[in-house]
Amino acid sequence: MIGTNSSIRAIPAPERHPENVPFWEGSQAGRFMIRRCTACRRSHWYPRPLCPFCLAESHWEAASGRGEVHTFSIIRRPDMQPYCIAYIRLDEDVLMLSNIVDCNLDAIRIGDRVQVVFKAAVDGTMVPMFTVI
Repeated sequence: MIGTNSSIRAIPAPERHPENVPFWEGSQAGRFMIRRCTACRRSHWYPRPLCPFCLAESHWEAASGRGEVHTFSIIRRPDMQPYCIAYIRLDEDVLMLSNIVDCNLDAIRIGDRVQVVFKAAVDGTMVPMFTVI
C-alpha cells in the first residue's frame, strides 16, 4: 500500500512563550528561524537564549530551511491518515524533530534532501514541516 500525506492530520496549535515569539512570527512570514550563538557561532535547536555549547548569548536568524532525513518513522493507524515524523539534520548542522509531508511516505529514505514548508495549525499558526525535494 502506498501511503501519501498530501492532506495531513489536524495540527494542534503550538504553545507560545515570550522566548519563542520570533520563531512563530518568522513562520507566519514564511521564514524558518533558528538560534545561533554570538560567541562560538554554532546554531542550535531547541531554541533557547543561551548557547548549549558555550553558554554565551544566542540570537535568532533565518535558516536555509534545507536539510536531510536523519531518521524517520511512519505512523499508520486505522482511525487516521498515515503520517511521518522524522529527525531532520539541517544544513546548519542542527538536528530537529518534525514531520515530512506532501510526498509518498513509502518512498522516504534516510539521506533524502528536504525543504521546509509551512502548514496551518488549527488556530492558523503556520508550523514548519518538511517535504522531500
